[in-house]
Amino acid sequence: MEKGPSSLQGKKYPAKNHARSVYRHFKDKKNSVSDETVAFFVSGEALELYQYCDQTKPLRQNRYFFYLSGVAIPGSHVLYEPSKDKLTLFLPDVDEDDIMWSGLPLSAKEAAAKYDIDHVLYASDIPQTLEAVNTKAKVYTTDVNKFNSNYAKYLVEGDADFFYALDESRLCKDSYEIELMRHAARITDNCHLAVMSATPIETNETHIHAEFMYHALRQGSKNQSYDPICCSGPNCSTLHYVKNDDSIDPSRRSVLIDAGAEWECYASDVTRCFPINGDWSKEHREIYDIVLRMQSDTMALIKPGVLWDDVHIHAHKVLIENFLRLGIFKKEYSAEEIFESKISSGFFPHGLGHLLGMDTHDVGGRPNYDDPNPLLRYLRLRRHLQVGMVLTDEPGVYFSPFLLKEILEDSSKSKYIDRDVLDKYWYIGGVRIEDDLVITDSGFENLTKITSDPEEISKIVKKGLSKGKYGFNAGLHDYQY
Repeated sequence: MEKGPSSLQGKKYPAKNHARSVYRHFKDKKNSVSDETVAFFVSGEALELYQYCDQTKPLRQNRYFFYLSGVAIPGSHVLYEPSKDKLTLFLPDVDEDDIMWSGLPLSAKEAAAKYDIDHVLYASDIPQTLEAVNTKAKVYTTDVNKFNSNYAKYLVEGDADFFYALDESRLCKDSYEIELMRHAARITDNCHLAVMSATPIETNETHIHAEFMYHALRQGSKNQSYDPICCSGPNCSTLHYVKNDDSIDPSRRSVLIDAGAEWECYASDVTRCFPINGDWSKEHREIYDIVLRMQSDTMALIKPGVLWDDVHIHAHKVLIENFLRLGIFKKEYSAEEIFESKISSGFFPHGLGHLLGMDTHDVGGRPNYDDPNPLLRYLRLRRHLQVGMVLTDEPGVYFSPFLLKEILEDSSKSKYIDRDVLDKYWYIGGVRIEDDLVITDSGFENLTKITSDPEEISKIVKKGLSKGKYGFNAGLHDYQY
């Protein structure tokens, strides 16, 4: 099995540079601080038992801790001292009784060789270390919690400038991080291809979910960036649908899967739609082509310095133009009148895209969920684009009774909509196309390679169907990653 990007073999996750970057942003924000008066201490997650059970909960490493350490080991902590430019990792104390069950833990010597760390100690060394640092410096942490409460007296928690520095540092990815995300994207491409190819055995939304996760695990990705969204028919109108357990009968002709594999805490996030029988219905293809146009037109605008708000608004204008062409919006009204009415938010309620990194909806986007403009309220990225940002471009069109109820019951808004034409599209539910982009000096690199071309998608689905259920199962392990 592939162990990760070959270009990163022999290299270490750049934790030290990340710590330096955080301090630079922190110092710029605070002005009055000096190297000697500041230190950063962040605790990772630890294994926790379910209540009344001897099984542990799944562990999702604290992303701020990972950013400053690159360490996935539960129960670890990290300390950065700018005055010494020193990064110290604290491993959990060795529990000799646990060795029988879990094997030998990573030693301090092994950790020093593996991670971009200056010094390795154990948790029992934390109190005296922090006490010594505290003689000159304030030790900032994100928050005091059950993992570091024993050290609370040494720590300053919740400082807004510290969070600002962490988020601004994470905003633009370095080459190492981008390579991790490129690898996560490759895994995700293969998983989406597998789902499109497996229609002979996909008679329930759960089967789509299982197919994606099976192929992710086979490629070494044991975690998903988020709960996969696997839906069909009208269920596709629910943006974060995770029930994933309805039957896919012949009446549910449209399928939407929004899923992304994770690699070493870095996310991918990709959405593809396809007809379950390989043949696009007239209405499904019409809406798919609109969404594809929304994406291609917005991609043409992407480059450093562009305000993401403007790109997002352009997607709404493409939707309106094409709804007028189809007759969903009445042609007696102008595109400008319809845009000013804001009713396109009922068909495209979410943002065009969001930052992507260690979190699917990554930090630093500066959203404004109180924005009075419904076209912008749920846009998670409200900044000018910068080189090194990784973001999604994910336009969508939805036919949701819930989202459209208020508009259809308001005569001042419903007057723009031809209900007879609209009624032809409810069965689709929704269409979304989502790719992951890295902002470059000249524009962007698209990390997502799985096709979004509707003709190619149709061929992939039909090729899978041609094998039949038993033929597909016979070749289930033929995938070469």
